Amino acid sequence: MLSSIGIDIIEIERMRQALRRRPRFAERLFTAAERAYCESKADPAPRYAARFAAKEAVAKALGRWLRWHEVEITVDQSGRPRISLSGEAAELARIAGGGRLLVSLSHSHDYAVACVFLAPPQEAKGPA
Repeated sequence: MLSSIGIDIIEIERMRQALRRRPRFAERLFTAAERAYCESKADPAPRYAARFAAKEAVAKALGRWLRWHEVEITVDQSGRPRISLSGEAAELARIAGGGRLLVSLSHSHDYAVACVFLAPPQEAKGPA
């Protein structure tokens, strides 16, 4: 079952230009861990763009704009993206009845896209 969905797309070149023109742009929008991940890549702009799109998609799925640093996009050991919420964003997700936020990120040469699903909590399964 699905509670809500959010999707966002961004032009990678637009993100690249914003990063060049505004030295503190990345610091304002992304956590230290997100910046470290993006900057570890030869071309960080597509990774920044995908994370920006994911933060926007989370806000759309929850139905309210959020503080940038309260939504963090991490990767697990297999490289799969994960959403970590804190502060008001975490409380809003709890109130919305969502137990899990699932995210998918993708980028091409020109665009980055993110899709976020707010799924109800998984029910605990007892012995059969």
